[in-house]
Parts: sequence; C-alpha cells; structure tokens
Amino acid sequence: MMAYQVKPTKMRINRYLAACGLASRRKAEQIVLDGRVTIDGEVVQSLSATVSETAKVCVDGTPVTPAVHLTYVLLNKPKGYVTTAQDERGRKTVLELIPDSPRVFPVGRLDINTTGLLLLTNDGELAHRLMHPRFKVAKIYRAGLDRDFSPDDMSKLTSGLILEDGPTQPCVARFFSDSRRQVEIELREGRQQQVRRMFAALTYHVETLNRVRFGCLDLQGLGRGQWRNLSPDEVSALKISVKLS
Repeated sequence: MMAYQVKPTKMRINRYLAACGLASRRKAEQIVLDGRVTIDGEVVQSLSATVSETAKVCVDGTPVTPAVHLTYVLLNKPKGYVTTAQDERGRKTVLELIPDSPRVFPVGRLDINTTGLLLLTNDGELAHRLMHPRFKVAKIYRAGLDRDFSPDDMSKLTSGLILEDGPTQPCVARFFSDSRRQVEIELREGRQQQVRRMFAALTYHVETLNRVRFGCLDLQGLGRGQWRNLSPDEVSALKISVKLS
C-alpha cells in the first residue's frame, strides 16, 4: 500500500489511539470508557487524558504506537461483507479484501447488503472529520426499489423526513435511469442505514443499495471487490474538504 510518513506528537488519548490505526476517534473513546487502555501502567479513566511522546500506552495489555505511515485505501465493497475489523458471528469482513499491513479501519459503515465505495485508513484525524456532520461531506447512493418511486414522494424525500432518531436534513435526489425504481440520493449526514430507513418511511423497500461517491472519490475503474491506494492529490483534496491542512 502507498503510505505517507507522519510524526507522533503529544495528544489526547482518543486521538492517540486513532493515530495507532485502532479505530476512529469516536470509537477510540469507547475503548477508553471500557477500561481497556493504560498509560504507563495506569488505567485511563478520563477522555481528557493526554499522551506524551515517552509514555507507554497499552490496549488490552498490548503496547500500541502511532502509525509510522498514513495509508489511504479505496475499496469497492461487495455484498456479504461487514465493515468491522472482527465479527462475533464469524461473517466475512472488508479487511479480508485488502493487505494485512499496515492496519487500517473503515471510515464509517456500509451494512452487509450494501455495496460500493468504502474508504479505509489509519489517519484517525481525517476519518473523524470525514464522518463529522459539521463538515457535510457528500455521499451519493443508488437505490433499487421494490416498486416505482412516485414523483410525488420526491419532494418529501428531499425536504426531510421524520425518522425515529429525528428529522433528516434536506437532500438531493433524482432518477438515474429510465426505470422509476432506480433513485440516486445525495446525503451530507451519516446515520445508521439512513437511506434504507428514509425510503421505508415512504413505504418503499430498498432491494439494492450501492454507494458510488464519497466526497471527491468515486469508483471509476474499480471493479467489485477491488481496491487501490488514493493518490496524493486525492488525499489532499479530502483534507481540504474538511479543513485539515
């Protein structure tokens, strides 16, 4: 994999764990709260704890250090894979589709039946910003529905819907083929299974779902199950989009 060198600096514990390529900053916080992290032998009890360059940090008793190189991988996820490092039910994970080293983690999730563009990296800060709603990174999905989508429902979809976890933000949607069952939707927020739930709120069932774009990235030239490294220009464009220089 192509890599970019980075030097570790003193940082908060969640950012440190993300820099180690263990998880995003948000997921790293849960690792800390579960009491799995020690600094110089002491269990970390506060998310405000900081790590110096000389400190010894362990997770579940195993020493961890920030990644020497930052890696950025673009994967065209097939159906039937989960976007986790390990699965307690023994299902296939997306990490089986890419080289073992260096260790990277998925930026956000696609459910097991959703295909398409998935970014994986050990750059915890970039991952955190790409997933944060404040930066409104665009994600485009193409949904295949169980029946024709009524044009009357298009304005309901794009204006915002009330879901069980609150109202959705306005979005952009369009038909992307001659079939009225094929709807493309662009979101700038990311909730669990949001696209499927939005269509379900309008009494449609999503039979197929494919993410075709994430920020400046698309799947051009990348077959299902294939991966490639991001180019330096793509990495730079992603960082600019989330004000990370």
